[in-house]
Amino acid sequence: MHDLNLNGIFPPVPTPFDSRGNLDLEGLAGNVARYNQAGLVGYIALGSNGEAVHLTTEESTQVIRTIKNAATPGRTIVAGVNEFTSRAAIQAIQRASDLGADAALVVTPYYYKGAMTQDALLRHYTAVADSSPLPVLLYNVPQNTGVVIEPATIASLSSHENIVGIKDSAGNMAALADTVRRAIEGFLVMVGNGAIFYPSLVMGAAGAVLAVACVAPNACVELYEAVTANEHTKARELHNRIAPLSQLVTANLGVAGLKAAMEIAGFTGGPPRSPLLDVGEPGRQMIRAVMRDTGLFPTVE
Repeated sequence: MHDLNLNGIFPPVPTPFDSRGNLDLEGLAGNVARYNQAGLVGYIALGSNGEAVHLTTEESTQVIRTIKNAATPGRTIVAGVNEFTSRAAIQAIQRASDLGADAALVVTPYYYKGAMTQDALLRHYTAVADSSPLPVLLYNVPQNTGVVIEPATIASLSSHENIVGIKDSAGNMAALADTVRRAIEGFLVMVGNGAIFYPSLVMGAAGAVLAVACVAPNACVELYEAVTANEHTKARELHNRIAPLSQLVTANLGVAGLKAAMEIAGFTGGPPRSPLLDVGEPGRQMIRAVMRDTGLFPTVE
């Protein structure tokens, strides 16, 4: 068994860029320093909201190193792996391991999505896990990839000693519950969709990886702790406050909206990298209004 703490809330840390489109590593380190105070169990580097597909290999190395160095001891560092081949994924995991990451979050290959059958995914993840120096988390994000890992496939992979869990961002509550039911004991299901944050925890998810946790980390941790303490009235109330903001900065406005919300909340967000577009002032006004309505940001005007 791996000694890996995944029980709790992880923010998929965005990668800040300056006005010229260069990495803002100082801003990234500052964000992590603030997150260290929020009770988060760890950080996802190079996830979808980290614009991993917009980074060079050298930039990816700098991002993992910065997050690792800025995190307080005991935080679990999970490195996103966004490669199209099994060989490249293994190489990326080795680089992350050399930088001190604790686990790898491996996205489904998706360029040849029509060929990504369940058997192809089973073989890919088995090959990666067989050679990975780090514990592997599956990453199901069909809204970005067009590829779905079915619960039966996840359950089969859960028996691999080096595959420890999954981040499921699909937002399919029935499939997530089926995954929890089918997977072996000890396999950790992490919900990656804020719309089903609370019900997923009730159904047995071990924790969550949420974009909204980059903006409202304390509230997300508070909801998780309420569920673990069986304070479900409190948890439902928090979910109802968090969910509209989560919807806005994920499904509606995406990475650019998340970065704008972070700026409004006092974090370093910065612009997205081209070809993503900034949300503009109308988008910021919309975000401010939703943030005010949550009651979680008393300083937002």
